[in-house]
Amino acid sequence: MDASDSRIAFDQDGVCDHCRRFTSEVRPHWTPGGYGLEELAKAAGRIRSHGMGNDFDCLVGLSGGLDSSYMLDVMVRQYRLRPLVFHVDGGWNSDLATHNVRVLVEKLGVDLYTEVINWPEMRRFQLAFFRAGVPHLDVPQDHAFVATLYRFAEKHRIGHILNGGNLSTEGVRNPLEFFYYGTDMWQINDIRSRFGAEDMPTYPFSSTLRHKVYLRYLRNVRVVKPLDYLPFRKTEAIAHLESEYGWRPYPQKHFESRFTRFLEGYWLPSRFGFDPRRVQYSSLILTDQMSRNEALGLLSEPALTADEVKTESAFVARRLGIDEEQLEQFRTMPKKFYWDYRNQKVFLDKGAKAMRLLGLERSIKR
Repeated sequence: MDASDSRIAFDQDGVCDHCRRFTSEVRPHWTPGGYGLEELAKAAGRIRSHGMGNDFDCLVGLSGGLDSSYMLDVMVRQYRLRPLVFHVDGGWNSDLATHNVRVLVEKLGVDLYTEVINWPEMRRFQLAFFRAGVPHLDVPQDHAFVATLYRFAEKHRIGHILNGGNLSTEGVRNPLEFFYYGTDMWQINDIRSRFGAEDMPTYPFSSTLRHKVYLRYLRNVRVVKPLDYLPFRKTEAIAHLESEYGWRPYPQKHFESRFTRFLEGYWLPSRFGFDPRRVQYSSLILTDQMSRNEALGLLSEPALTADEVKTESAFVARRLGIDEEQLEQFRTMPKKFYWDYRNQKVFLDKGAKAMRLLGLERSIKR
């Protein structure tokens, strides 16, 4: 991490706040293997018991990326869960993601449900974020993934959702200025109303209050992150999935989506001067999966080549129904951030702090 994160803070020894937070707040409470495996076995037992007599024990969100793919393999093969695999098609699936979802589902013999988001609505929503000038252009896609998953769980009375999020490869937080909260409905509605995305009758909106409090504590929809309990290591997980399923790895984390590939591989570095690989590699360094010198070497080259940038830009413009000149105008327009629009950040931060103090929001034990 460097000063491209404008809020980074270094101490007198040159150690940044990201590393200090990981050392003081994450590592002491993170116990993959050993005790963690015992806790995961108990959690799996509760999930099986809760799902007894139902068609499925739980819901597993599967993007085709490494984390969710490895989680599905482990929870089906080692912990004997009977999940319904839930995939959300937001209109940007790569061919590689489609392949990876298919080979896992077929070999594991699990059922797959795919929710397809209304493309005209998604297109209007994403163009509104482009016009707003903000960096967090993935909000329309990410919000749909979360909201649709929770809605399905509530409707079909599925009590547990398995999530591939993990500390092993995601222990360093993304800077909020580039990756703002995806469920801030004040901000979402402000941008929609200003930039032409008000008519979205079928898009699945969901507020933080709804899925963090109402669904969790009143409807008993629980989220479990199995990879936090496991000795999960990126290279070993990739090798296992390749060998067992013919699963194929991506050039970079999150590249299962063509839009996210464009956003993180080109748009954020070129428009905002921030390379998301800094966060990803920092997590791997802190969990002893990559050396700092190796990370710096990779960062010395852009994530996408010039030819790849041309290909991805042309694809995104065509998919959004605009020309490449308009896309370039979006890239060079004045920069805006979450604070330039109505937002709930103060309330969201205070709510998260209150839940942690009350023991309702914890990093590992859930």
